[in-house]
Amino acid sequence: MTGRIHRFDALDNFRDYGDYATAAGRHIAPGRLFRSGHQARVSEADLDRLAALGLATVVDLRRPSERRDQPSKRPPGFAGAVIESAHDDGGEAPHITFLRTADLTPDSGRRFMTSTYRRLAFEPSHLDLFARYFRALGETDGPVLIHCAAGKDRTGLLAALTHHLLGVHHDDMVADYLLTNTAVDLERRAPGIARQLEAMTGRAASHDAVVAFLGVEPVYLDTALAEIAALHGSTDAYLAQALGVDAALRDRIGARLTA
Repeated sequence: MTGRIHRFDALDNFRDYGDYATAAGRHIAPGRLFRSGHQARVSEADLDRLAALGLATVVDLRRPSERRDQPSKRPPGFAGAVIESAHDDGGEAPHITFLRTADLTPDSGRRFMTSTYRRLAFEPSHLDLFARYFRALGETDGPVLIHCAAGKDRTGLLAALTHHLLGVHHDDMVADYLLTNTAVDLERRAPGIARQLEAMTGRAASHDAVVAFLGVEPVYLDTALAEIAALHGSTDAYLAQALGVDAALRDRIGARLTA
């Protein structure tokens, strides 16, 4: 699994989320589906590596305010499509509000994350972006990169929905989701992140609180999928009803990404 992780100078959590077997006996092509954190701090060498991937589409799942605060850098001559949301409620991102105002404990971090995942699939900007992403998968033969800020929650759910649509086994879907914890090396980086959070908030954050908030756990993804099932009956129904992924689009996506 760790062979999926691409190491960059200043681009976190960059991974190939293709290259999985499907229930239909096919295989998702490697080098077609990528996911990551934001690209605001990438180095020149990072830009060269991104250019070499030949990305046809980049899906930025962040809010407009996040994009303004940390604008993406693109390789020189980048000519791919960029899918992003214009939906802006005028407020700061919820995770920033949480970090500024909440007691940073493992329990508070997990409560915030499960609450976030309950609504993740239904926020208006996500419905729009997810639908446009799946349409792009059905229309382009080039590599696609999806990302948010850390590349773990919004990105993680969208990658999991893609795996479901393509027939990836649930165990592989969850293992891919959890790979964030390895890709960002949370255990090693947690002390430094805790110091940054204390400088930002004036309050101490424990190692376990940092890991709970900045890592991923199976219960987070399970919460999102359970909420989808509760409101739509199944993930397939959500894809069709909320995102417009009908049988024809599913077939086009499968034909382009699997063999």
